[in-house]
Amino acid sequence: MCHVLVIEDDFLIADYIVQLVEDAGATSVAQAVSQQEAVEEARRHRPALILSDVKLSEGTGPLAVRDITAEHGPIPTIFVTGTPEDCEPCEPPAVVLGKPIDEREVVRHFRALAPA
Repeated sequence: MCHVLVIEDDFLIADYIVQLVEDAGATSVAQAVSQQEAVEEARRHRPALILSDVKLSEGTGPLAVRDITAEHGPIPTIFVTGTPEDCEPCEPPAVVLGKPIDEREVVRHFRALAPA
């Protein structure tokens, strides 16, 4: 279906999200744990969709997405975060989902936003 970039600094959560999107049809998935690593990963392989946490150990997901889309153009994004109120900038078309992760919501939004 598409290449996905998962930006998440918690290994267990990242692994869970990767499994969800692979089961939902992602053909390939890259992972990044920091803002800079996410930008570098997107340069290696432009994602068709991004799933990102907001707060990272280094930088933020929203700023990583801003930098990536500045280079590559619009990319559908799903923020999965324990702090949705801190999602800045997270304007539409981004979707903001709270933690704990609702598997059905992640898959539903993934399938709605992922290019065929």
